[in-house]
Amino acid sequence: MNKLEGLKKMITGEIPGPPVAQVLGFNVVEAEEGRVVIELEASERLHNPMGTLHGGILCDIADAAMGYAFSSTLAEDELFTTMDIKLNFLKPIFQSKLRAEGKLIKKGSTVGLLECHVYDEKHSLVAHSTSTCMILKGNSSGKRLKTE
Repeated sequence: MNKLEGLKKMITGEIPGPPVAQVLGFNVVEAEEGRVVIELEASERLHNPMGTLHGGILCDIADAAMGYAFSSTLAEDELFTTMDIKLNFLKPIFQSKLRAEGKLIKKGSTVGLLECHVYDEKHSLVAHSTSTCMILKGNSSGKRLKTE
């Protein structure tokens, strides 16, 4: 099963999302090569001490959308790691269904540039993120190997 097929199986519920998706409560709702959409119901359970959605949650869903978008373009023996991520917060969120739309901007032989727009339920832009990812070659297991 290639990575894009795996994402589509997550959408249909045939396979579970990763543990972080289960903890935070986000789901992959759309997937095509180089583009993935994630949704999250933001509520008080994810608030910071100021009473708004914690900024790290926005970063998590943007990172996941961009990471999945990048992984959808990789060969079977390739993995990736995020080299950097930047997120601009544009408005506070109290409670809303959020939609993180990650897409590949450019992919080279070793790195890729991605972006993500996070919208609230009124389709108002909440955050904008960019990320650079590096391809890791030669691992057919599909997972990073743990080292002691």
